[in-house]
Amino acid sequence: MAKLTNEEIIATLKEMSILELNALVKAIEEEFGVTAAAPVAVAAAPAEEAAPAAPTEVSIYLKEIGAQKIAVIKAVKEATGLSLMEAKGIVDKVAPDKPALIKENIKIEEADTIKEAILAAGAVVEYK
Repeated sequence: MAKLTNEEIIATLKEMSILELNALVKAIEEEFGVTAAAPVAVAAAPAEEAAPAAPTEVSIYLKEIGAQKIAVIKAVKEATGLSLMEAKGIVDKVAPDKPALIKENIKIEEADTIKEAILAAGAVVEYK
């Protein structure tokens, strides 16, 4: 029996249909007692490394004031520790397409607490 070269084998594989290749793979698995499936742990590891890490710090912006402007000013004042006039200045800066920065580079847990307080006052906030 003549020995086939790698190039001859590859040329033969290129000419085969998907069904024929599938049958060949199954025959090789049975003949040699191996499997062509990749181990799950090996396949999952690169996906975990490729996933981007969630941000640990965010900036929170006041997007919409709502109907209760005074309650929103008080909520911003409490969240930031600013004076009443400074909190009013932040609330007054809000425009339909221009949110106002409330606090920047804060932990997500703190941002969630601020968001809940301001949402309770009737305003809309967003993270960036």
